[in-house]
Amino acid sequence: MKEPLGNTRDIARELARKYSTMTHDELDTLESILVPMKFAKGQKILSEGEVCQSIYYIDRGLIRQFYYKHGKEVTEHIGDDHSIFMCIESLFKEEPTRLQVEAIEQSVIYALPKAELEKVALHNVNIQILYRKILEESLILSQIHADLVRFETAQDRYKKMCKLMPQVVLRAPLVFIASYLQMTPETLSRVRASTLLD
Repeated sequence: MKEPLGNTRDIARELARKYSTMTHDELDTLESILVPMKFAKGQKILSEGEVCQSIYYIDRGLIRQFYYKHGKEVTEHIGDDHSIFMCIESLFKEEPTRLQVEAIEQSVIYALPKAELEKVALHNVNIQILYRKILEESLILSQIHADLVRFETAQDRYKKMCKLMPQVVLRAPLVFIASYLQMTPETLSRVRASTLLD
């Protein structure tokens, strides 16, 4: 499942560019803890009952986080290229997760193990900033999704998703998009048809 691939230096640079400026030494340190992983389409990245021990960065690919409710799959998050995902409660409580994560496309992912990240963050202020900004971004995205399903009409939910996550809308199967937006696939088809007519 885990095979060496890609360039960890490029990924360290990308993360630094996105979240924090870094010295040459800090880039070296960040690069040293990155764990490259490759997943086939449909492969599980994290299973229910496992403890999430890392923050994950998607270099390229598409993933979804989901759980089961009354025997039905509910999609909670869909992530695409150059985005972060984690099971935040499991990560910080160090308890088994109720979520599952799977690759929707073949995906190249880099893990940032939390224990290593926290260790290096103690001595590197810019890595500390990176860690904090990643967590802030994750919380904001959770809030955006919660507000979307709480306050918006089905039509507005879909329109907002098109604006915020255009690649996901293009690439993810409709059944997962519908679940993420908390509507039936039939409702989503109607919404998409009427959006095209707008």
